[in-house]
Formats: sequence, structure tokens, C-alpha cells
Amino acid sequence: MSTLVVVGVQWGDEGKGKVVDLLARQADIIVRFQGGSNAGHTLVVGGKKTIVRLIPSGVLHAGKVCVIGNGMVIDPATLVEEIDALQQQGCLADLDLLKISETAHLIMPYHKAIDLAREKRRGEAKIGTTGRGIGPCYEDKMARVGIRFVDLLDETLFEAKLARNVEEKNTYLRTMLDEPELDFRTIFDTYCQLRERLRACIGNTSRYLHDAIRSGKKVLFEGAQGTQLDVDHGTYPYVTSSNTVSGAVCAGAGIAPQHIHSVIGISKAYATRVGGGPFPTELFGAEGNQLRQAGGEFGTVTGRPRRCGWLDTVVVRTAARLNGVESLALTKIDVLSGLDTLRVCTGYRYQGQDYDEVPASAHMLEHLAPVYEELPGWTEPLTDIRSLDALPTNARRYVERIESLLDIPIKMISVGAGREETILIRPSFF
Repeated sequence: MSTLVVVGVQWGDEGKGKVVDLLARQADIIVRFQGGSNAGHTLVVGGKKTIVRLIPSGVLHAGKVCVIGNGMVIDPATLVEEIDALQQQGCLADLDLLKISETAHLIMPYHKAIDLAREKRRGEAKIGTTGRGIGPCYEDKMARVGIRFVDLLDETLFEAKLARNVEEKNTYLRTMLDEPELDFRTIFDTYCQLRERLRACIGNTSRYLHDAIRSGKKVLFEGAQGTQLDVDHGTYPYVTSSNTVSGAVCAGAGIAPQHIHSVIGISKAYATRVGGGPFPTELFGAEGNQLRQAGGEFGTVTGRPRRCGWLDTVVVRTAARLNGVESLALTKIDVLSGLDTLRVCTGYRYQGQDYDEVPASAHMLEHLAPVYEELPGWTEPLTDIRSLDALPTNARRYVERIESLLDIPIKMISVGAGREETILIRPSFF
């Protein structure tokens, strides 16, 4: 087995960055295959916090190749800022270790302007977008008017495509959104400068990954967001603009299906989501705030407070089916220390009927009642624990009950933010 896919099985923010950082020690290549800079991953090593938004979380390990796949949408200015910040920390000194797909799409200033203006006009019906132009960029990709890195490399072609797009977007901004127009020349000159910073990294990453897998290299695919934010399988329309499930690796990295060998799902020991949309197990008041403060539940990219709730095994079980999850990493169990009683959602009830899958209707999901099972809590701190047997009895029972409800083995338990604050139950992943 030489490839492993890491996916979030909730609404994102499950702690994928830490898990990828740990797994990257066993990998040769780490790949992002969807999303953009709206997905921030926080890494804590030796007490020092590093936030990555576009570059895969394996970047803190020397000698690892980091690949930005064609399924991503990239703001090149953000990418250059991230490279500079990492290099100041002593990482990514060799840019040959960073590879950018020539067919990945570019986020342009008009994408961000449109994103922000639309969200402002929605008022109470806001989706919760980060305003970073992700959705409008994916729209242009599907409308076949997007600009890719391969276009940026050809200055004449880039100029023609950009001029056409700026003219169209300015009309839309002015007449439909009542926003100021953008200056073509400023955008063109800025992106030409950014091109020269990134030129050496741009290439055919699909062929590179194909050859690497065939030669036996260990490749780790890092998802962003979570399954319930998948544009097809999530709580639509309160979703992101890309496919976040493991199957998106094939399209978003340019590899064949037979090259996906294993999938690990990442779940918090409770649940969170950011922005609008249904959240069946959401906690309000003191309990929700306790989880938020204890878990530091504020967005990595936006700083927005996350909504918090009990673990929903219906959500995780549905995601496990969609992704082909074979094992699970359970994160932030340490946050639950000090709670007298824990609740786990085991099913839903709606108009007298029971459900064991997440319904497609967001309206239905907003109005159903979660069915809970109660478990005793524990008071002991978990941060210094490094083995399953050393967990307090009730914490161990909580883990065992989750395994039983999901019928999926838990291979890893995170007991703190630091890289070393982890229980590895089954240490081999590749």
C-alpha cells in the first residue's frame, strides 16, 4: 500500500492538519486536491503554531514533496505570502519540493469582490463564505472562462483572457452588485510579478504523481473542509464549492481510481461547524460555550467562533460510507474532560420516523430531533497520556462506544494540539 487519503467526516475543522503532519513522517509526497485558502490547517510543533492554507500540512517535515493539485483554486498572492512565511521559519528552503499543477485555476481579484458583494446582499440568508473568492472561481471553472496557471505562463494569452474577464466582471460588479470596477492593468502587472515567483514550481503534477506511485513512493492526499461541506453530498446550499470526499482525489490530483489504497477519516470527539446551515446536535448556552472555549473553537482562517455540539455518529457513519473510510482518527477528546455527562447522537427522528442516514433535505435536517445516548464523563486531564490503557476508564469507554456505533477501528487519538500529544493505537498507516 503506497497511498493514503485523509478526509474530514464532519463539517471541517476536525484537526486534519495535525493528523497529516503526523502521517507525513511516513510519506514521501503530500498532496492537496481541492479547495483553496478558505481551508486553514493549524500545526503545533514544539509549542510553536504554524498555519497553512494552501501548501500541504506535511511542509514542516524536511525533504517532503508538497503538491498543489489541479482541483484546487489558488490565490497566487496568498500562496507567495505563505511561502515567504514558511521560509522565514526555515521550511521550504528548496522550492523544488513544491509542485503546483499547471491546470489549477487562479483566484482573481474580481472573484473576491463578487464573493464579498454577494454575501453582503444576502443579509440574513448569508451562507457563511470566507469571502476569498473560492466559489466564484469554481463558477468560472465550470463556465469554462477560468484562468489557469498554464495560461499565466503565456503572457500574451493571459493578457487576452484577463482583459475579456475583467470587462465582463466589471459590468456585473457595476450593474448587478453596485460595486466599483477593478483596474485591468493593476491586476495584469501584479499577476505577472507573481508568475515569476512561482514559475519554477508549475508543471504536470498528474504525471508526476502517476510516476511516483508506480515507483512505490508513499503518497498522502490531504483533504480540506469536511464531508458535510461537500457540494454534492453535504448540507447544500450551506457547503463549500468543491467535492471534499475521497473520490475527489482522482479528479483533483489527476490519478486513477486504482491508485487509492486506503482512506482514514478524521473526526472530533464532539462536533463543530462554522457559518450557517443545519447542525442537529448544536449546543447553545453554557455547554456550547464551554466546548468552544476549552477547544479553542475559532476559525483558523477567519477567526469566527465555531458552533459546537455533541458528536453525531449519523454524520460520521454517512461520511464513512461515502468516503470508504477504513479507520478513524479521533481528535480533541481532551476537550471533553470535566464534563459530568456526555451525549452521543445515534439516530434522527422526524415526523414519527427514525433515520440512520443524513437526509438530503437541509430543511428536514433543521427540524428533525436527534436521538441521544448518554455516557459518563471524566475529570482527569488527558494531555500527557500516550496509550489507550492509560486513559481514564470512562474516556476509554467513550472511545470503545464510538468504535462500536460506527463499526470502524480508531487508529489514532489526539489528546492535545501538539504533534506529540497523540495516542497511536495502530502506528502503521501505509
